[in-house]
Amino acid sequence: MNVMDIFETMEYGPAPEGPNPALDWLKERQPFGPFINNQWVRPGSGQYLDSSNPATGKPLAQVAAANSTDVDAAVAAARTAFETWGKTPGHVRARYLYAIARHIQKHSRLLAVLEALDNGKTIRETRDLDIPLVARHFYYHAGWAQLMASELPGYEPVGVVGQIIPWNFPLLMLAWKIAPALAMGNTVVLKPARYTSLTALKFAEIMQEIRLPAGVVNILTGEASQVGEALVRHPDVNKIAFTGSTDVGRSIRRATAGSGKKLSLELGGKSPFIVFDDADLDSVVEGVVDAIWFNQGQVCCAGSRLLVQENIADTLISKLRTRMEKLRLGDPLDKAVDMGAIVSPGQLKEISRLVSQGVAEGAEMWQPSWACPTDGYFFPPTLFTNVSPATTIAQVEIFGPVLVSMTFRTPAEAVALANNTRYGLAASIWSENINLALDIAPKLKAGSVWINCTNLFDASSGFGGYRESGFGREGGKEGLYEYVRPGWETSSTMNTNVGHAGAQSVASSSALDSELDTTDTSLDSTEDVTDAVAESSNDYVPTFPPIDRTPKLFIKGKQVRPDSGYSRDVYNPQGQVIGQVGEGNRKDIRNAVEAAHAASGWATNTTHNRAQILYYIAENLAIREGEFARRIVQQRGCSHTDAMIEVETAISRLFSYAAWADKYEGSIHRPPLRGVTLAIKEAAGVIGIACPDELPLLGFISLVAPTIAMGNTVIVIPSETSPLSATDCYQVFETSDLPAGVVNIVTGERDSLSAVLTEHDDIDAMWYYGSAEGSKNVELASAGNMKRTWVNYGHARNWLDTVQGEGEEFLRESTHVKNVWIPYGE
Repeated sequence: MNVMDIFETMEYGPAPEGPNPALDWLKERQPFGPFINNQWVRPGSGQYLDSSNPATGKPLAQVAAANSTDVDAAVAAARTAFETWGKTPGHVRARYLYAIARHIQKHSRLLAVLEALDNGKTIRETRDLDIPLVARHFYYHAGWAQLMASELPGYEPVGVVGQIIPWNFPLLMLAWKIAPALAMGNTVVLKPARYTSLTALKFAEIMQEIRLPAGVVNILTGEASQVGEALVRHPDVNKIAFTGSTDVGRSIRRATAGSGKKLSLELGGKSPFIVFDDADLDSVVEGVVDAIWFNQGQVCCAGSRLLVQENIADTLISKLRTRMEKLRLGDPLDKAVDMGAIVSPGQLKEISRLVSQGVAEGAEMWQPSWACPTDGYFFPPTLFTNVSPATTIAQVEIFGPVLVSMTFRTPAEAVALANNTRYGLAASIWSENINLALDIAPKLKAGSVWINCTNLFDASSGFGGYRESGFGREGGKEGLYEYVRPGWETSSTMNTNVGHAGAQSVASSSALDSELDTTDTSLDSTEDVTDAVAESSNDYVPTFPPIDRTPKLFIKGKQVRPDSGYSRDVYNPQGQVIGQVGEGNRKDIRNAVEAAHAASGWATNTTHNRAQILYYIAENLAIREGEFARRIVQQRGCSHTDAMIEVETAISRLFSYAAWADKYEGSIHRPPLRGVTLAIKEAAGVIGIACPDELPLLGFISLVAPTIAMGNTVIVIPSETSPLSATDCYQVFETSDLPAGVVNIVTGERDSLSAVLTEHDDIDAMWYYGSAEGSKNVELASAGNMKRTWVNYGHARNWLDTVQGEGEEFLRESTHVKNVWIPYGE
């Protein structure tokens, strides 16, 4: 073909990147052993695995098949290193992170070629996106290391962090996890994916180059069943950070339940790509290419569901097919290629199976006319139309270059279709009407929303999902909290026996009771309430019994009888019955959940309005503080002075969250592009809360107030032993303009009701303050729909202490951070 032919056809000739420097590096260093304590060692198994090139199917190198022996050695090295690294000044850590960023840039071309060889993605993607973002994360987190003492006061590193990363962005996922962990003073044991370990091993070599202290970063290659599972279950690992499939994330949630380990999960997705009829369709087409055929569709936030307004669907589909014909698929090292290879034969087989199932279920499949390379693992870009929202290909994450298309008529229908998934990782909105786009964005259940763009990432902007896309964030300031814990927390959650986090609960409770005890005896603990309030001023003593008060349940703003028809006795510390409350059951929880969802408009109330109602609740509680104090004396057997302190602190806490309601706001990030990212704090949704037994009024208010301040609706299980302080709040809520269904209260046995709440698929988060065993059961049950949990592992908080009992920690747990990306410019 001569120049004139090329000019006429506009055919691209090959533009290959030379692989020899990377192949020489591999040849000189293989077989690769585990990287432990800054040294390359022999694997405990003595065995190695082949790492192959997906574009050819040929082996590239041999990497260690590590096992539990290697995990033990790596965790021990990380634990020893943490004793020093965790106390290293922030400026020192910042220098190391800066050095990592610089060395990533020095080796950028080698890393880009290694990634393309090992993963199958194109050199254009690794060179122009992955590696620059890797460096950006280390630069960005070097800054947070420098600022940690001033910007995260009172927080300490978690300890030893186990990190498990996927094969779709091998080095970038490493950076997302290692950078914040090191910045906050943690040490790391990282397991790369079985198929894509090579850039992680080059990263280990960089750790030697910059002379990072031994044991701070340890890297173990091998099978997930050997390394990953041992890391998750290791008793001396304080946190697990995982990116991968929802099924594996579910297993990790169950394995870590009750262990006290922190856990962050970034899981699957089935992200909607929403196109309104006023969108620039030529831009939309290029956006679709980036959304689903970037990295061969092997992206957790891939825009795999195309939702198009009905009147433009035919035009857009026609344009898409024309563009798909022009996509170039082939050698990932060819800089003229758009799509590379699928990572493994197993993944290729799964993509093919799901595509065949889509055809069998009645969808219409379209693929370009050209053929894929016969060597290696390739799959063509695929488009499905005439897709029903309930079909397998519309609901299951395919993790390949497969797009399914559906239509909608109205914005409301678009939102309903977009949210018709168990996932909630990302979404794209395409419209020239920015008012429409910004109206739709908050309605989407997704952690990242891109407006007229897609697949934008930056270290300054957090990334993570809702629902079965996992919990926790990576990037931004919000991502730092995944790697720190409040400094006041007991050292028992930091020690090597994190699997027995509940062991201190009795001691903690005793210490708290001792702290609350005073010598004030102004009201004897055995004194009956009617005696305490006897009207002695006119020497009149009633001869009839007091009016019976049997609190019902509080659901949808009304006091309702429990479905069971049973009541449970409430006792004072001397074992005397002081009242009864309803015995809630599964049906009562169901009714409360329905009421909470019906009150979802609370989240769209103005923050000012929510603040005013919280102030009003405080006002109405203050009017009755003597009554509430006497009830506390009855239940706890404490002095009247202690009871008054509890009530007054509860009133103060309501004021605090009323103050926070219109001040805990989002932020605007300025990533290095023409545009802004709005980090919006939005309500988590419907939250279940199981309250502690100690300080029954203050514990109840301290958990309910922050959740409703942020716009959530709640189902609350009050203190099991002292529920009357919560039931006394019914009338306070009723007279404070709190909308029906925002707060629902179901009394009864804490752990059985907590199990029902946690297993309920329409509960978005579960908070539990009870026993260590109960905490474990909540974490286990949450794996059903991967809801967020916040449990205490049997450790009592000092609710009177403003550091432990209130503040931003509660607000963070009450909210998601949604990042809305808005590019601008002509």
